[in-house]
Amino acid sequence: MIRKANVEDIPQIQALINKFAGQDRMLPRSLNELYENIRDFWVYEERGKITGCAALHFSWKDLSEIKSLAVEKNKQRRGIGAALARTCLEEAKRFKTKKVFVLTYEAGFFKKLGFKRIKNSMLPHKIWAECINCPKFPNCKEVAMVKII
Repeated sequence: MIRKANVEDIPQIQALINKFAGQDRMLPRSLNELYENIRDFWVYEERGKITGCAALHFSWKDLSEIKSLAVEKNKQRRGIGAALARTCLEEAKRFKTKKVFVLTYEAGFFKKLGFKRIKNSMLPHKIWAECINCPKFPNCKEVAMVKII
């Protein structure tokens, strides 16, 4: 079941995200950052356990970002990640966002959802504020993609 996250979910969300961050597949998230951004998060819950998560973060009046999309390895390839991404896209549409972007190492996954690859320089400078604190900066290999809603 997909639902909005609550504060009790944060430790499980962090463990899920940081497991992939430890494999160098996404950025780690601190507890503080997750609590501050709890309203952005959706979770996939199965029998009381969070097995997937994704966040929709609003960046500007017509631009939002899907962040921290993660699904437990043993639950992948079952449509959970796609369902979480579509939930974020539906929320973006409700808020009348015109474009949703991702910075990802999984371009093929997002391509299947209708995202198109763009040059990183096409995104506003405001987007890169988080990147400055990343240990991979400035040698990051994430791909920028966008979907027009």
